[in-house]
Amino acid sequence: MIAERPDVMPKVRDLPHKPGVYLFKDRFNRVIYVGKARDLQKRVSQYFHPARRLKADRKTQALIESIWDLETHTVKSEPESLLLEGKLIKEYRPRYNVSFRDDKKFLLVRVNLNDPFPRFQLTRIKKDDGSRYFGPFPHSGSLRKTMSLLRRKFHLRTCRPEIPGEVDFRHCLQHIIKNCSAPCVNKITRAGYLAQVKQACEFLDGASGEMLAEFRAEMKAAAERLDFEKAAEIRNLLDDLRRTTQPTKRFARQFVTTVQPTGDMHALQEALGMAEPPQIIECFDISNISTTHKVASMVCFRGGKPDRENYRRYRIRTVEGQDDFASMAEVVRRRYSRVLSDGIRRPSLIVVDGGKGQLSSARRELEILGLGDLPIIGLAKEREEIFRPGKSAPLVIDHSSGAIRLLQRIRDEAHRVANGYHQLLMKQRMNESVLDECPGISENRKRLLLRHFGSIEKLRNATTVEICAIEGIGPKMAGTLVDFFAKLKRRGAQIDEDVGDVDTAEGNESGKFFTR
Repeated sequence: MIAERPDVMPKVRDLPHKPGVYLFKDRFNRVIYVGKARDLQKRVSQYFHPARRLKADRKTQALIESIWDLETHTVKSEPESLLLEGKLIKEYRPRYNVSFRDDKKFLLVRVNLNDPFPRFQLTRIKKDDGSRYFGPFPHSGSLRKTMSLLRRKFHLRTCRPEIPGEVDFRHCLQHIIKNCSAPCVNKITRAGYLAQVKQACEFLDGASGEMLAEFRAEMKAAAERLDFEKAAEIRNLLDDLRRTTQPTKRFARQFVTTVQPTGDMHALQEALGMAEPPQIIECFDISNISTTHKVASMVCFRGGKPDRENYRRYRIRTVEGQDDFASMAEVVRRRYSRVLSDGIRRPSLIVVDGGKGQLSSARRELEILGLGDLPIIGLAKEREEIFRPGKSAPLVIDHSSGAIRLLQRIRDEAHRVANGYHQLLMKQRMNESVLDECPGISENRKRLLLRHFGSIEKLRNATTVEICAIEGIGPKMAGTLVDFFAKLKRRGAQIDEDVGDVDTAEGNESGKFFTR
């Protein structure tokens, strides 16, 4: 018999008129929805207003009918509530939430003041690399516009080389349009450039009052001379600056967390009937979006936390077409053949992303290798069902359990790494195709050039003499290549070959991925 639903209105009436995050729970005490509010009492009370119930769609009505309890967390500002909302959704994965259920994190700004000429980069992963980080920032669009203004205002470089030189300067327009102080050719001393970088850091720390006052005065002047388009542009810029700079220091607060690595491992041990908590868990995922690049990932959790030093990425070599079962078999075979030959410590638990088919393929390879005693399970995405060898019925764990949250974290991490590797290879393929546009470059010459220089970026920055040094490439062809890349620059084409920059940072926190 189902118990009578408790009255939550006394709790709602006692909520403060402050920004924060609210969590709705069902009769099993599972979090089913996480939301943010500028005013907690006003926002939460709207759900229980009679008119709201009548006009709400079916999903909202079902949510309201399922609410048996609620929990709230107050914060200092609305942007902070957005950050906390995203964090809690990723941890609880409530059934009624749609946004924030992916594996993306909020953007950070990174600058390493120990570099010869530091530059500001956007990333989603904070590393222990001696760099200074600002954020996270909940409004990515505002952040990107602010960073563009920052570079123009303080004349900061945007080029990719760690130590830019004269070759980079010849291909750069930023100094000509007075956006960069050109430290690469000593137009400014290193001390002078570092002073500009430190001013930019202070700006991101929130010391932007003087600049905001300048823009307000400029906006007022534009309005007085009836230049309303300019005034509106400055108004939007001011809004972006406020969003980016005001709450920066507040984001350093420690938010509530549901991740308890030790407790989650013990919960998983109990759920799977293991003799001891799984200290080392390895999880495999296949990214098989197309037949162009079939890849896989293996991520390792040690002590319930990501062990990024031991992540691995694979290109599928032996499988024709899209065959997840055969791809999983190949990756498991390659991984544990290496474990046996190198004497690597064996995992406490192996997780494969998928159902019975993937599990059977992986299990068969382990038995062939003589590792059939290693615990292995399959985790199906749709209902989070756990498949075990020799068991026809799947195991379903309460979604509020730390066991399922640990499995979801490692599965989502494997999925992120596999997809990131697939995108990286596709980006490389797209960049290499730039050479197809250059007249006179055959497939053989393209292979020679890429083998010699290693990437399109290095080839783009090479001189005619350096290109001529390649056997089979004459002065005429070298000149054609140099002119070709110069034309691309002049028409503003941004050839984004540096695949190891900001985007790949989020797929490789340690910077030490290995492909095998």
